[in-house]
Amino acid sequence: MFSGIVEETGIVKNIRKEGENVHFTMTCSFVNELKIDQSLSHNGVCLTVVDVTDNTYTVTAIQETLIKSNLGKLEVEDKVNLERSMKPDSLLDGHIVQGHVDQTAVCTKVEEADGSWYYTFEYEAQNDDITVEKGSVSVNGVSLTVVNSKDNSFQVAIIPFTHEITNFHKIKEGTIVNIEFDIIGKYITKIVKQYLGK
Repeated sequence: MFSGIVEETGIVKNIRKEGENVHFTMTCSFVNELKIDQSLSHNGVCLTVVDVTDNTYTVTAIQETLIKSNLGKLEVEDKVNLERSMKPDSLLDGHIVQGHVDQTAVCTKVEEADGSWYYTFEYEAQNDDITVEKGSVSVNGVSLTVVNSKDNSFQVAIIPFTHEITNFHKIKEGTIVNIEFDIIGKYITKIVKQYLGK
């Protein structure tokens, strides 16, 4: 379980394919605090640490993860948003993020607004996944507030700190990102559908 508050961006140092799986070797400032079997969010995707060295660690993405996310598009030296699992006694500064990406979206517009930025994303409407005005959404693992919610698109406003510390400063028109819709909204949508018999 995560909160969507990115700790830092890690750097991809090596990518190795093995069958349909892909092993990503990464570096970050807290490598020496990681251990094998630990869960770590990568652009919003929960992956398990399978190897740790003095200055790198490795995680493995299976085919299902590669299909649902943008991890298969990563290249060596790319920046990846990282977050360690939330502790039970920690403050929930973002929102509940499972690390189970629902699908990808494409950035269709970036607007600078006198020190902040508005990013517009479009996605293929499926499985009744929706955003709601002022609701929560996770974009590349970053907990954000939805503005200008539409049937298959939404905007988010990015403050300078988030723009700099995450890989949002690398996102431009055409960039593919991972999105995870709000888990509470998904449960409510399913319950309402069952209640209405649809």
